[in-house]
Amino acid sequence: MLPFKLIYHDRYDLNLGSHIFPARKYRLIRQRLLETGVAEEADFLAPCPARDEDILLVHEAEWVKRLRTGTLDYLQLLKLELPYSRQMVEGFWLAAGGTLLASQLAMTQGAGVNIGGGFHHAFAGHGEGFCAIHDVAVAVRAMQREGRLRRVLIVDCDVHQGNGTAAIFTGDAEVFTFSIHQRDNYPYEKPHSHLDVNLEDGVGDEEYLRLLDEGLAKAVEFSRPEMVQYVAGADPYERDQLGGLNVTLGGLRARDNLVMDWARRAGAPVVVTLAGGYAEETADTVAIHCATIEAVARALVGGHAE
Repeated sequence: MLPFKLIYHDRYDLNLGSHIFPARKYRLIRQRLLETGVAEEADFLAPCPARDEDILLVHEAEWVKRLRTGTLDYLQLLKLELPYSRQMVEGFWLAAGGTLLASQLAMTQGAGVNIGGGFHHAFAGHGEGFCAIHDVAVAVRAMQREGRLRRVLIVDCDVHQGNGTAAIFTGDAEVFTFSIHQRDNYPYEKPHSHLDVNLEDGVGDEEYLRLLDEGLAKAVEFSRPEMVQYVAGADPYERDQLGGLNVTLGGLRARDNLVMDWARRAGAPVVVTLAGGYAEETADTVAIHCATIEAVARALVGGHAE
């Protein structure tokens, strides 16, 4: 049995068919974790959808209304890049509830993993890049409102900059946003995070890990976090269709180790959301996400993922 719960819901799979965003990966991650013996059925916990009052801590009422009523206009749908459906909306509300639940459990377990979430391109008043609701921001604001914590470090290792994260927390002295990403990739307008590491095309393991380590050292020093929210995108992978970096599977495992090591040095619980991943073979994306979960498990029991 894992030392933390895995938050998962069957409705994370939005049934998008041939869409580039492989929402079926969530179901496949659960299946692989069970088949490989990493997790047992008892390790999984289903979330409730986030309450609208929690969503509204981050998002504008008009955007929430449009999502709820299916009244998005053409430009909003174009930016979101997902077909609208009630199932899609329900999936985002469940993901936000899942990240909040993972955050609440992390305070006592030392870590929480939402097999889903990490929708870092969502802004307060609109969605972008397959992201309608910013589950991480919702969880942070709800936890702050409850008085559970104040200072949070968001570590975003997706290949794409967390533009929604940066915009939502601009000027916030208690939420430090750190994004390491490919510079010449989506999004093309990048609001400033508190710390951005803009990578050149083709960066591989050695340079990626060096810059990540340097960035984490600065971010932990400045933020003094009471919680680390780790957006663990699989798309820095060398065979990702929407990425342009050359990070190997081994490099991604080392990345996960670094994040967990720095969180442990800070004495902060870690909340993991899995964010993007668009490998040519979906099985590669699934394997990367599962390796992240295994790294968290080993870190909690005092080991180090190889």
